[in-house]
Amino acid sequence: MAGGSAIRGSRVGAGPMGEAERGDAAPRQEVTYFCARGHKTTPSFALDAAVPAQWDCPRCGLPASRDQANPPAAPKIEPYKTHLAYVKERRSDDEAAAILEEALVTLRDRRKRGEVVF
Repeated sequence: MAGGSAIRGSRVGAGPMGEAERGDAAPRQEVTYFCARGHKTTPSFALDAAVPAQWDCPRCGLPASRDQANPPAAPKIEPYKTHLAYVKERRSDDEAAAILEEALVTLRDRRKRGEVVF
């Protein structure tokens, strides 16, 4: 014979279990979204909630829409750029050479005055 507990799977003082004791759930609507890879996602929303036009696919992460024939395209992912790449976008080679020359003149002048030791 087993350990003889009449209340299994519940803790003392847990109270009644079941939907009827907690009240009714809010009325819901299910909305189906489709991603570019053919995945189908059906989240549920409250009837009075605004339904988004796009939803992220939980399987692949691509954006999904409600139009199965025309799902949204995958977002274009820009490659990682270094600080130098961004600087090169803003400055031409001639501008960079002029800025470097100006900085070198200032540095050499400070060295002559003894402000910079190295």
